[in-house]
Order: sequence, then C-alpha cells, then structure tokens
Amino acid sequence: MKIALDAMGGDHGPAPCIEGALQAAKELDVDVVLVGDEVTLKQECARLGLADARLTIRHAPQVVEMHESPATVARKKRDSSIWIATELVKSGEASAIVSPGNTGASMVASFFVLGLTKGVERPAIATSLPTLTGEAIMLDVGANVDCTAKHLEQFGLMGNEYGKHLFRKPNPRVGLLSIGEEDSKGNEVTKEAFKLLKASALNFIGNVEGRDVYSGTADVVVCDGFIGNVALKISEGVADTIKKLLLKEISSSWLGRLAYPLIATPLLNLKRRIDYAEFGGAPLLGVNGITIICHGRSSAKAIKNAIKRAKGMAEGRVHELIQRDIEDSLSGTPPVESPS
Repeated sequence: MKIALDAMGGDHGPAPCIEGALQAAKELDVDVVLVGDEVTLKQECARLGLADARLTIRHAPQVVEMHESPATVARKKRDSSIWIATELVKSGEASAIVSPGNTGASMVASFFVLGLTKGVERPAIATSLPTLTGEAIMLDVGANVDCTAKHLEQFGLMGNEYGKHLFRKPNPRVGLLSIGEEDSKGNEVTKEAFKLLKASALNFIGNVEGRDVYSGTADVVVCDGFIGNVALKISEGVADTIKKLLLKEISSSWLGRLAYPLIATPLLNLKRRIDYAEFGGAPLLGVNGITIICHGRSSAKAIKNAIKRAKGMAEGRVHELIQRDIEDSLSGTPPVESPS
C-alpha cells in the first residue's frame, strides 16, 4: 500500500506532513510518497532527523497557496504538489492521495486528473462528526454550494456506501438535513430530494433537524455544500468556545482548580471525541480514486489518521462500491448489500 501525500500544502509547512507520514509508515505499515520541492523536503527531513525507507520523495516544483483560485491549478500549476500527487493515483503508483492544502485545488485536481465516477454529477466532501452514539457522516460540507434534488440523492447513495465501510453497518440510517421533521418542511430542493430518497432502496429515515445531527439519530446526514460547510464551521466554533469557557471557569476559582485532577480524564476523553485530528481528513466522494482532504492546520497526528483513513478506504475499495451503487440506481435496480 502506497499513499501519496501533498507535503507542501499545509499552513505549517512540510514538517507536520513528514512527521505524520513517518508515524503512519511505522504504525500502519504503508509506504508514503512525499510530494513537493525535493530540496526543501530533504532539508526538512534532515532537520527533523527523520529517515525511513518507506518514505520517498517525488519532486514537484510548484505549490498552490491557500489564497489562490482553484482554477489556477488546472491552468498554470500542473507541476504543483497537489496535481502531481493526484497523478500518482491516476497512474496506479499510489492507492490514494492525502492533502492538507487548498481544498478547492484538491477538488479541481481530482476532477481533472481522476475524473468523476460514471453517473455522478457532482463530487461531495464527507466529514465525520462525533455523536452521542458514536460517529456520523455529513455530506456535502463544501464541494457544492448549489445543488439539485438529484445531487442530494446521489450524496445519499455515496454516503451510504461510505457509511457501510466506516461503521461496518450493512444498512446505515440516512437522513436529510432540513428545518423540520415533517415531509412538507424545507425548500423546493429538499422537498424533491425527500421524495427521491424515500423512493430509493436506502434506509432513509426522513428529515433530520440541526439539533439532531449530533444525537446519533442518523448515520449519514445529507445536505448541500453551503449548509454543510456553515454547519461544520459553527460546530467547530461552538466546540472551541465551550472548551475555552470550561477552562476559564475551572481556573477562575480555587474550587475549580482543586477539582480539576478529578475531572481531567473525562475532559481529555471529551477533547479526543471532538478533536478533528482524531478523524484525520474527509474523503472527496464521487471521483475515480481516493482523495482525502485535511485541515490546513493539520498536525502530525491528523496527517497520520488521514493516511489511515485513506488506507482503509483503498483496502475496502469504497470508490468502486460507490460506482456500483450509482450504476444500480441509474438502472433502477436496488443496491447490492456489501459484506461488512
């Protein structure tokens, strides 16, 4: 198993990528191709004192900055680390790509180099969220600002197959994010999507409201990229605010400081449940290959876990199973149940 890593795209330079790649190589038994400027990567490896035969370097002279337009990648930066890393997947030299770089650039590179899965009109970013009962998937969270009902139905099909792989459930519960549980609630797009999802062979449980996303009511939550991205960013902000308020309350009184040793372990467990680094990255579903998109500020731990997710999806052939489900949907036959 070989994973291509865009080692130049993160907010903190190549160091976290290299450290995360080394952790993955040791713990997950994978080879990692560090894609980026060869001189820079060799110097950084030397500075960190890291060396492992399972880490190799593929030279890419260009870098896509966070502020650059995604369209720039296809027009002017086909020698960038994200483009060349994606080409490694296309050629079969790597089983998946992981990138903490420009999200739009990752999507553009995957779209042009890997291509869309047959029958898929739009790819979708599927992120993992902690819930009271474990974990849930939300998609799309940023790839598509405007969607049709048909797009949302396809997101449900793709999320269903990813959910089977991630949760080891043969029939994940799929919900449609809306402003009310009733069938009649929502805008025209969500109302039409409700009908399509209800008529599908999915385990569709109906509409779910925003307050239900983290309750564990649904395993897969379907929405357009605008709503999904806003919901995700608000959730991250709320989690960070609660953490800071809690620490402020603890440190502001002698009683809180006295009690801290007793509650330190539960607080640490909570931090792990909501820490994005534990999930690693979010897959871009609907392309002919495996692309994992990470936070720009990803730590070494997040990079390692993103590589772990990429490895698991490659071993589970998730992108191939999504292709099968989409084809079955287009032909009108029920999706085949995958072995867990």
